[in-house]
Amino acid sequence: MSSAPQQPRPKQYVAVVYAGQSQSWADWMRYQLTRADARPKLVRWDPLHRTADASALTELLDAPTRGRVLIVVDDWFLRLPQDRQDAWGEVLREIVPRYGERITAVTVTAATLPPAAEPLSPTRLRGLGPAEARRRLLATAGLRPGVAAPVDLGRGPRFPDDLREIDNAPRHNHRFTGRERILERLHDAFAEIGPGARVALHGPPGVGKTQVATEYVHRHAGEYDIVWWVGASVRLRARSEYADLAEELGVAPVQRDQLSDHIDAACEELGRRGRWLVVLDGAEDPEAIESILPRGPGHLLITTPRTEWSEYGAELIELPPFEREESVAFALLRAKRLSPAHADQLAAAVQDLPLLIAQTAAWLDIHPAASVPDYVRDIRHGNPHDAEVGRADNYPAGFKAAWGRTVNGLMEQHPQVYELLVLLAFFSPDVVPARLLRTARGGDLPAHLAALVSEPSTWNSALRSLSEATSMRVEYEPGPRLDIVTVGTLRMHRLFHRFVRGHLSAADFARASDIACRVLVAGDPRDPGDGSTWPRYAELVPHLELAGALGSTDRDVRAVVLNCVEYLRVRGEYIEGRRLSASAADSWTKLSGPTDPDVLVARHQHANMERRLGSYREAEEIGRATLALVSSGSEVRPIELVRAKNGLGGTLMALGAYDEARTLFDEAASDATHLLGEFQIPRILSIRSNLAITIGLQGHYQEAYDRHSEILEESIRLFGGKARLTLHAGLHTAWMLRLLGRYREALDIQEQNCRLHAQVLDKNHSETLIAEHNLALCMRRDGNLNYACALMRKVRTNIIRRRGPDHPEALLVSADYAMLLRDTGDLPGAREIAEEAAARYETQLGPTHPYTAGVQDNCALIQRDQGEHTAALARSEAARATMEAALGTGHAWSIGIAMNTASARATAGDPEGAAELGRAALPRARAAVGDSHVLTLNLAAGLAQDLHTVGRTEEAEQIRQDALTRLAAHFPDEHQQVQYVRDGRRPYWDFEPQAL
Repeated sequence: MSSAPQQPRPKQYVAVVYAGQSQSWADWMRYQLTRADARPKLVRWDPLHRTADASALTELLDAPTRGRVLIVVDDWFLRLPQDRQDAWGEVLREIVPRYGERITAVTVTAATLPPAAEPLSPTRLRGLGPAEARRRLLATAGLRPGVAAPVDLGRGPRFPDDLREIDNAPRHNHRFTGRERILERLHDAFAEIGPGARVALHGPPGVGKTQVATEYVHRHAGEYDIVWWVGASVRLRARSEYADLAEELGVAPVQRDQLSDHIDAACEELGRRGRWLVVLDGAEDPEAIESILPRGPGHLLITTPRTEWSEYGAELIELPPFEREESVAFALLRAKRLSPAHADQLAAAVQDLPLLIAQTAAWLDIHPAASVPDYVRDIRHGNPHDAEVGRADNYPAGFKAAWGRTVNGLMEQHPQVYELLVLLAFFSPDVVPARLLRTARGGDLPAHLAALVSEPSTWNSALRSLSEATSMRVEYEPGPRLDIVTVGTLRMHRLFHRFVRGHLSAADFARASDIACRVLVAGDPRDPGDGSTWPRYAELVPHLELAGALGSTDRDVRAVVLNCVEYLRVRGEYIEGRRLSASAADSWTKLSGPTDPDVLVARHQHANMERRLGSYREAEEIGRATLALVSSGSEVRPIELVRAKNGLGGTLMALGAYDEARTLFDEAASDATHLLGEFQIPRILSIRSNLAITIGLQGHYQEAYDRHSEILEESIRLFGGKARLTLHAGLHTAWMLRLLGRYREALDIQEQNCRLHAQVLDKNHSETLIAEHNLALCMRRDGNLNYACALMRKVRTNIIRRRGPDHPEALLVSADYAMLLRDTGDLPGAREIAEEAAARYETQLGPTHPYTAGVQDNCALIQRDQGEHTAALARSEAARATMEAALGTGHAWSIGIAMNTASARATAGDPEGAAELGRAALPRARAAVGDSHVLTLNLAAGLAQDLHTVGRTEEAEQIRQDALTRLAAHFPDEHQQVQYVRDGRRPYWDFEPQAL
């Protein structure tokens, strides 16, 4: 006899009632209840704003589903005024007995609940492990804890008490209230857009954008494994903080100096991961920080005062001031003595701005004897009670009055805290560096501040008092003794920061600036080239201008600025370095004159930054002016003349003025040797390297090779085979060997040079990429086109992503990659990239620069291959004229273009003109690079073809055989150079921009 089939157990309905701040707990509970075969429903409510009424719960309990109600008790109950606590207690005592086990509760706060919550008898989940918390949750919901959860291969929400894999978000603000609709809109926007969503929360200053973003992060903690918060109001800080993510992700490049390398690594890793949220807080100019916008299956939240972010794919959500109900609730939380009516009046006086409500309510809270109506009336009518606010005219009178009361109250009742506030206003408001003050030398601070800083307990107490009075956000970190936690940074709203600075007298302003500058001097590690000091310099840079360092005449203060500029150079932050060095030079010139040593160093740094950004004309202007100054100044240090000549020489080298650059480098090397007394020290070796590069650019390849070889040997002897000077010398030695046509030797050296670059500097370091670029060129000349093309493509992709398409290195690699594509038969691809490179060179360097002419001739070669013979000829003729005007007819580049122009004439039906041009160029080629150089032999082979076409067969054959014999002496028979001439194909030359 068979038994009747067992009916499936009906699913238990559970309504999870929670306040918005417990969203992550609610999400976790829903997931666990669903896995236990229940049917949960999340019901979000706001007990702060809802009147205590039994219907709030009975509506759920009397629903047709007849399920259970599970109340999530958190800190909201503790924040209710006493009268509301009592009212809700009465409601619970009425309905809990009536509904029995159908109304249950869990608590997710570590605090002790008030007596009003006792009827719920909530089950504690906080402080447990996820397994025990799940067991208790199911038991409280009336589910059998022993029921096995169905197999779930997906990943549910993380247990809220578990730490995220990576998390640097600000601490949760437990005073946060309101903004429920905005928080729902944020979550809905991310959910609707899905992976890769970008949402910009925008609004004017003071409406609480940062606080809303912080609340969103903590409410939805379970949805993300990675949360990375970036202070994005200042470009350098944004890039530096985003670059730090690479270390946390475990992908930080080894031995790579530049921030862009770390930013790229972080972006690439996020592209491979999911469940991440990046917050860019205070972002203003999208273009300035576009390089740190992550892409991939995560979310990006931006807080900003601007709406242009929609052009970068962001969904815009506007954050208005508080609704009045929110304002009142917030004010009541901040000042317990306020009545709802007074809170309403206060909110109206400050126009419902959260920042102003926080500060005014805080003032009332710490001044219990003050009359609330009088205070509100003073704010409304702009009476700051004698606080000096006249310089802050860009704020409404009510704002000035409120802040004036705050500042004036501190000045009168807590003078030490007031002086600390003034000093902190001379640092960046985004991250006020409390730790810098804590590590300052005793003599750098006034005695009473020094005593305050020296004792952690009084220091922390003062900062907490300041935070309470001004609504500054405090972030803690381990103190000097590991058993003590101390304040590390504070965040001051920018509006209030400007107000504090603006109300100071000139004397107080100068005094605070002087103290702030001394603090920065104490924090300077004095070695920007050492990677271990970079976090310290990243912390210093945002404070330089606000502290007044750019207006200081103190040598030590100026040294901090110059060291920070050098740090920016080493990290590849040339835009910020250009701005800071130019500002310092201009300011110090007004104070100390144009030949002051600090001014000259700043000018040199400015020209260097312009040069690295490709702004060569600007760099030339700075360099020539500086050289004129130091050449005529009798009190200028001799080393400044060396620096000026070397710097201007580098600029002229980039501009194609090779003869003048060589003269300057020659003089700089001679002057430095005479001054420093040693021919091999790093500074002199660097100048000699610049000289050798310039000689190569003049087309004197053998002389340049000899000099690079000498520098390489000396570098190995003095610094070892893996020093950066050695790697640089090895790269250029191989480069010159390749240009000399000694392809196999060049390839052997460059392969080892690439390996050393990857070992010492990392495989993706910018210098390693240039080394790989030269390796690809060596491979190409050795006949390994497929490998060369793949390697060049990888190098080009990395450099453009890191530097942008206009960077000199990107243009150099793009020009060479185009010709590799031509070699492999991809003429459309080659044409597109070559044309783009030509246009960018013309924009950057001008139409008469040798590089512009050379790349234009490369385009003509591709045009000729595509059958555009007339257009190719015209373009090649123009390029030849430009190159010869720039460098003369005897330069190797002029000869190469002449060879291509001869070929273009022949293809266009003018063999006589081709032969005439080839015959004139051949002796110049022999004089420039020698009888047996590849350029000379290819030119001869092309001339032979033209002579044969016009009927001079005997002369043609003689020239052809001589070229073949010489080629065979240098290359094996199967080499492409030999086969090319032997098969009667038309030889060509393509222009390769040189690495500077």
